[in-house]
Amino acid sequence: MVVRIGILGAARINRAALLAPVRRTPGVEVAAIAARDPAKAASYARRHHIPVVHDSYAALLQDPEIDAVYVPLPAALHGVWTLSAIDAGKHVLCEKPFTANADEARSIATAASASGLVVMEAHHSSMHPFTARIRDVVRSGILGEITTVRAWFHAPIPPGGDIRWNPDLGGGSLMDLGCYPVRLVRDVIGEPEVSGAAVLRRGNIDRRMTGQLSIDGIPVIVDCGMWSSRVLGSGLAVDGTAARLRASGPFHPHLGARLRVDGPGVRLREGAERKSTYRYQLEAFRDAVMLGADHSCGPNEALLTMRVIDDLYRAAGMAPRQPATRR
Repeated sequence: MVVRIGILGAARINRAALLAPVRRTPGVEVAAIAARDPAKAASYARRHHIPVVHDSYAALLQDPEIDAVYVPLPAALHGVWTLSAIDAGKHVLCEKPFTANADEARSIATAASASGLVVMEAHHSSMHPFTARIRDVVRSGILGEITTVRAWFHAPIPPGGDIRWNPDLGGGSLMDLGCYPVRLVRDVIGEPEVSGAAVLRRGNIDRRMTGQLSIDGIPVIVDCGMWSSRVLGSGLAVDGTAARLRASGPFHPHLGARLRVDGPGVRLREGAERKSTYRYQLEAFRDAVMLGADHSCGPNEALLTMRVIDDLYRAAGMAPRQPATRR
């Protein structure tokens, strides 16, 4: 059996997240694509050797030769097309953030549960062994009692025509970048509560967001920015009474992430496996579809992340993002 995937949109992320790993992942193939502009879809298909081009997203969803769809559209469109795919009987791999807000994530979780289909958020870094290794070290007790946690992700995305600067499409640094440290904190430490947030805005877009959270009384800071004085960097810092942990590059660990722990009598240095997070993700999706295997990125997990994101927006004096209509 082969899982035949159709792509909804000729997005830049397609190459790293699907087209490259599918070449090294048995049992999966990219079988079709559709885009808002059929000519763009046809050109994209020729360049990437995708055999079938549909003239609309709806037409692709009705293709009986397609088993699953990958949704790399702007965040505000994730929900509507994920629900449409479920209605069409297709499994779904949807880019992060899973939806525009928690209410939309809840509706998809309900629909996915009733359908029996595999619906997965493409939170690729959570599926890499490096994340599990960080969690194991933190929970081993080697750090002593945890006193503070910080997680951050900054990348330069200049203002302009990029969709991440469009609030109607679910733009903003928290949606695009902040979902990573929020999920990492959840994966490694536990479920956070939001106590405050500070934001730097450009119109209705959060160009930088710093959130104050707590997990069982432990203070947690998550920080993200796509246009601020902190230009580029990602990491996790966990301080304890016995030692401190630092993880560099945890969101794309296959590019050279490092883990270090330092304290009196404690010294640990480890690198991450170079197998791509996207390959782990695609293998997990394939196995869930073909074998019913469990995975860590279902709709209920995504809902918990979206709740934190919504609460951070509210704490910063901004409204959570809203779903867009079909485009």
